[in-house]
Amino acid sequence: MFLRNDHGLEFAGGASGAPFAPRSFGHAAVPGPSALDRARRRAATIDWVPDLGADIGSRVWWRGLVTCGALCAATCALAPGHRPLVGVVPAPLAGSEWDEARAQSIAPLGLGAGTGRRMAANDLVRPLADAPERPTVDLSATLGDGDAFDRVLERAGVGRADAAVAAALLARTTPLAAIQPGTRIQITLGRRPDRTLSRPLDHLALRARFDLNVSIDRIGGGLAMTRSPIAIDTTPLRIQGVVGSSLYRAARAAGAPAKAVEAYLRAIATRFSIGRDVNADDHFDLIVEQDRAATGEIRLGRLLFAGLEQGNRRTELVRFGPEGSDAIDSTTDGSGGGASGDQWYDANGRYERRGFMGLPVMGRISSGFGFRAHPILGFLRMHKGLDIAAPHGAPIHAAENGVVRFAGRNAGYGNFIKLAHPGDLESGYGHLSRIAVAPGERVQRGEVIGYVGSTGMSTGPHLHWEIWRAGRPVNPRSISFDQVSALSGDKLRAFKARVAALLNIRPGAR
Repeated sequence: MFLRNDHGLEFAGGASGAPFAPRSFGHAAVPGPSALDRARRRAATIDWVPDLGADIGSRVWWRGLVTCGALCAATCALAPGHRPLVGVVPAPLAGSEWDEARAQSIAPLGLGAGTGRRMAANDLVRPLADAPERPTVDLSATLGDGDAFDRVLERAGVGRADAAVAAALLARTTPLAAIQPGTRIQITLGRRPDRTLSRPLDHLALRARFDLNVSIDRIGGGLAMTRSPIAIDTTPLRIQGVVGSSLYRAARAAGAPAKAVEAYLRAIATRFSIGRDVNADDHFDLIVEQDRAATGEIRLGRLLFAGLEQGNRRTELVRFGPEGSDAIDSTTDGSGGGASGDQWYDANGRYERRGFMGLPVMGRISSGFGFRAHPILGFLRMHKGLDIAAPHGAPIHAAENGVVRFAGRNAGYGNFIKLAHPGDLESGYGHLSRIAVAPGERVQRGEVIGYVGSTGMSTGPHLHWEIWRAGRPVNPRSISFDQVSALSGDKLRAFKARVAALLNIRPGAR
């Protein structure tokens, strides 16, 4: 529909979707959006940060890549920049500190390192006609068991003449055979005038005795020896404790050496049975020789005193020679085991020995002597000894002084030991877990000869103990010996003074 006015034809009505906006009837036409508004609206519909991992190569992807690059460039262009922070710089090493650091570091050889892999010599290297020797050489040698002192020095590089002179000088101070095996010898060899000769001995040092250090030095054209005595404190060591489940283990746990404990058991066994008469709540008391060097070493020797307190009853035994002499015999090996002939006297100077040890191991008698039903075979059979139940590994002691006739495997006895004693007596010990003696070896009463086990025909850990008289088995509980003697006069007075000195020692003094 068209209407005519003064300006020409106009739309008088029509659809709202006309291609251009008509003016309202009777009013002026409304202006459309500006170009800036249209640009803003268009920009708002654009995805400026598209996913660069999707639609790779499309227009949208390229636009996002350009946008990302522009942002990165703008960031770098507008960055204010920064200066690096300077840390504390340590002072450079010099002198001995530099030498120590260089020796412990790993650096390139081109920078002067003394470590790492070195290159082989090439054609530019010119070998020396005569490489210089070290002015001195420091060595260490150890004296072996049964080794000769001069032979040890010769093997270490000392010339034969110097080794003989050094051995002769040392022999003036102490017998060479008395130097303990394992002694370390420090040796310094000097410069030699010719490569065909041995280096001269410049210095030698060793501990010749527990109380003496010796050094040999070259002075002028010969060797001279210097003695350096070591102060020794000979106060004995006193150890006390409760017997508990095992007298041997309790004494060892208290710090007593094994040989001293064995000597203690032999001494106590001269008065009563250890297995039957010693209880768990009894108290043991033993005193051992002790040498304490000023350099800190401690050496323990023989057992000097053996005591046992049982309620109101106290047994005190002191080691004393049969002639009243208590000098140390080197054949005892520090154990006080009786090899020197020393005997154990009570506090009144009486020597008393009664019967056998009683039981060679601490335990209970599980089967006696006589006929019984065999626990394994089942029929009635003669039991020729005593079965003593004891823990596995408990020490077994010799019932009397004797010689080992047999030590090894013996059929149903398992590990078996047979000892021959004076007076046509023999004793046997069966079912042992381990044997501690060898055939032909002499043993003393109370000495450990083996350990409880369950070898052979056995139902559990125990000791089978037999005694033979003239080849016939007898009840071990029926054998006894009695021997009594006493000191008198000067010997008794010397003995009393010794007892008083020992009893004044404080327990555990070191």
